[in-house]
Amino acid sequence: MKTLKSVKCGESTTVVKLHGQGPIKRRIMDMGITKGVNIFVRKVAPLGDPIEITVLGYELSIRKRDAELIEVI
Repeated sequence: MKTLKSVKCGESTTVVKLHGQGPIKRRIMDMGITKGVNIFVRKVAPLGDPIEITVLGYELSIRKRDAELIEVI
């Protein structure tokens, strides 16, 4: 399973499935990260956390532990 955490800086990917439960999954969905959405990884912090992505035309920073819950192609 490939997750958003493993996508390199400058690459684009598509969300296949969201893992997690309850408020964590809801928070990710509220940010616009849903099945079928394209994500572009803009920057990764020097220590790897957070990851800056572009989703639906806006920029978003996401923690590594949340990125592990997002399965991508």
